[in-house]
Amino acid sequence: MSQTLLCFGDSNTHGTPPITTPGTYARYDMSIRWPQLTSAALGEDWNLVEEGLPGRTAQFEDPIMGAFMDGRPGLRIALQSHGPIDVMTLMLGTNDVKTRFGATAEKVTAGIAGLLDIALGDDMQTRHNGFKVLLICPPPVQESGPFAGEFYGGEAVSGALPPLYENLARARGIGFLDAGRVLEVSPVDGVHYAPDGHVLLGRAVANAVRAF
Repeated sequence: MSQTLLCFGDSNTHGTPPITTPGTYARYDMSIRWPQLTSAALGEDWNLVEEGLPGRTAQFEDPIMGAFMDGRPGLRIALQSHGPIDVMTLMLGTNDVKTRFGATAEKVTAGIAGLLDIALGDDMQTRHNGFKVLLICPPPVQESGPFAGEFYGGEAVSGALPPLYENLARARGIGFLDAGRVLEVSPVDGVHYAPDGHVLLGRAVANAVRAF
């Protein structure tokens, strides 16, 4: 029986490479993106749904990029557009540490909790006949490259997220993966992953899904 994996996240789930010129659009091909690598590692019995939106936050309407960057309605749409799904990965929080949102690590974690309320709620669990969730804490950002000003202060906030995410995952009875133990962001822009980072993350996520 085939199973379906839904990967919900931001530009690093979408497959955006390190950027040198803000405003340019680029995307790694299928041979590099970590969700594709995870799906391939899990085997032919798995179907993949990629739901990565560059700029997506866990909870904030972005005054620059648009209100639709708030992940809450996006998650509802994704869960009602696809299915039935068996496993969902959730990796958000990077964009929430942008200076303009003024969020503490606790506030970012609260946004993740709101998304889990949606995914683990009776409506969505019943719709998909129950599905498991793997919460992935993104690696800390670095205040370097063209986005350094936009993420001023974000390095400290994102660096404080792993134990908060882990405790939240434990409280909700879901899987957890600290991506910061697997890879680092590229110093080129301080936010996105080099190809080898996608390889490492894809492998780690596959192992975590197998452990369910």
